[in-house]
Amino acid sequence: MIILGIDPGSRITGYGLIARKQGKLCYVASGCIRVGTNELPERLNNIFIGIGDIIRQFKPQQFAIEQVFMAKNPDSALKLGQARGAAIVAASQAALPVAEYSARQIKQAVVGKGGADKTQVQHMVKHLLQLPGTPQADAADALAVALCHAHTEQSLIKMAGQASKTVRGRLR
Repeated sequence: MIILGIDPGSRITGYGLIARKQGKLCYVASGCIRVGTNELPERLNNIFIGIGDIIRQFKPQQFAIEQVFMAKNPDSALKLGQARGAAIVAASQAALPVAEYSARQIKQAVVGKGGADKTQVQHMVKHLLQLPGTPQADAADALAVALCHAHTEQSLIKMAGQASKTVRGRLR
């Protein structure tokens, strides 16, 4: 199973792909979609096209994206939300299920504390995926989104298994 994680941005959108192979999480690819300083509609279109290309190339089965946080600048938050929308539509067009996580959830899952900074996230992503070098910040954030999704999914599977055992025990 391949998971595509997205760190949305109106100028730089990070992407990261990981795979679960025999119970282990492995690095597949990562990078950034740089859309420059064109008008916003053109940047959003480039994000949509770029993510669509990544989906066609790597064929992920899962899609996870960071939620919008309320920044001090409302205009920046709106643009970020629109970038997220372009990414989510690309995933939806490919019939991928969409999972959303807050920045705090992502940092908690990868670093162990919700208030971690970017360098801590980069370090842990490098360590967890056994990368030879430190990924660029936006790509590392996207890989962290994918890792958060993988960890959350595993936790839900374990919880479902435990609940199933409890129900079977009560039926006996």
